[in-house]
Amino acid sequence: MVQTCDTCWGWVITGREPETLAEAGEFGLIAALSAWFPPGPATLVGIGDDAAVLAVPDGRVVATTDFLIEGRHFRRDWASAADVGHKAAARSLADCAAMGAEPSALLVALAAPPDLPVSWVRELAEGLAAECARGGAHVIGGDTARADQVVLAVTGLGDLAGRSPVLRSGAGPGDLVAVAGPLGHAAAGLALLEEGLAGDPLVHEHLRPAPPYDAGPEAAGLGATAMIDVSDGLLADLGHIADASGLRVDLDSAALRPGDRLTAAARAVAASRRHSARTGLVTRPADDLALDWVLTGGEDHSLVATFPAGTRLPPRWKVIGNATGSSRDHGVVVDGQPWAEPPGWDHFA
Repeated sequence: MVQTCDTCWGWVITGREPETLAEAGEFGLIAALSAWFPPGPATLVGIGDDAAVLAVPDGRVVATTDFLIEGRHFRRDWASAADVGHKAAARSLADCAAMGAEPSALLVALAAPPDLPVSWVRELAEGLAAECARGGAHVIGGDTARADQVVLAVTGLGDLAGRSPVLRSGAGPGDLVAVAGPLGHAAAGLALLEEGLAGDPLVHEHLRPAPPYDAGPEAAGLGATAMIDVSDGLLADLGHIADASGLRVDLDSAALRPGDRLTAAARAVAASRRHSARTGLVTRPADDLALDWVLTGGEDHSLVATFPAGTRLPPRWKVIGNATGSSRDHGVVVDGQPWAEPPGWDHFA
């Protein structure tokens, strides 16, 4: 649990916490955030100066940036502030892990309406701090601004600890394709929320994805030739590896068969749509809908990587296909056939 600094906003004088950001003020918010995010062992200068200073033992820094925008990536009537904090941190920390790095720090820029409750921001900070702790990272700085809706811009930093970065472009013909973490769970959770079926545990996996951060450095140590986190959909993200490496990825549908939880969720969603005015959404049988979530859902932020043939993988890495072909024959196919539907999420499609 993060700690509160009562002197940050003169709370000792007023005897109460400000209710809104407008009452707290920009500099009061910044002072409170510095107390809510205690520095980590690698933080030489934390929140409060023009910039933070972070120790970099490796001499190289892995850096990535992600947005989390209200109405696009989350809804406050569906997600708690802590949920938003967990998801915001997970998106960037997973990108660091996908390079084979150990997550080390986050920079968080927050834009929000002035009437946003301070209690919501405190809970957001708790979620960010908790997910950072799960990944071994700390929040070291950021920025604040006024906006009509909540917007988070999160920069993740990672440490390669002497390893070479795992790029998207290193896969070769004959490589195994394997995944660590769930597929389709976040997409199923979103569909359940949209149908008002919030009681299913899969909803929690949409609101708080839990990437296996340590699997990234583990994959690098095992000789992974390429890696990416599944943020936009398995087919879409593996497509980036296929294009960058100039080869084809052939997935085995039997290895990707949805489990009982996804199948049950798909049937519940299909039944709900049949009994609602949104029947136009029912375009596929429930079993096919579950497979769609696995292949194109995204937002689980699991890690998918390619490894040289014959690599002995730990149990959490599940082989789901292999890499074949050449620069004249690249892309992603399922059981040797192209996927006819969109491969995943595209913000501008």
